Amino acid sequence: MNTDIKAWPTELRVRDKGDTLAVSFDTGESFDLSAEYLRVESPSAEVKGHGPGQEVTIAGKVLVKILNVEPVGNYAVKIQFTDRHSSGIYSWDYLHKLGIEYDQIWAAYLQKLEDEGKSRGG
Repeated sequence: MNTDIKAWPTELRVRDKGDTLAVSFDTGESFDLSAEYLRVESPSAEVKGHGPGQEVTIAGKVLVKILNVEPVGNYAVKIQFTDRHSSGIYSWDYLHKLGIEYDQIWAAYLQKLEDEGKSRGG
């Protein structure tokens, strides 16, 4: 096992007809991450940009679903969504962070939407 990875996944399962990715870690933590949350927080350049300050607030993804989850080596997964987005590589550490920091990350996202006059609506 790679000792650089803080939490190693023990299970990844797409549930609720693509609405949720259930992730369990060897730390005993489990998270149900919505497709919308994973999509708007994609680690792709489209969302995160190529450097600090280049992040883009993605709106209108409330209806997006997960189509497919593919392993990337032994350190990450690539998620394909119904809006055809599939360029984000979700490392185990990033998925863990999305789970443990959900409340803060989601609140910040909702605030950005409001500040930019955007909507979650589909």
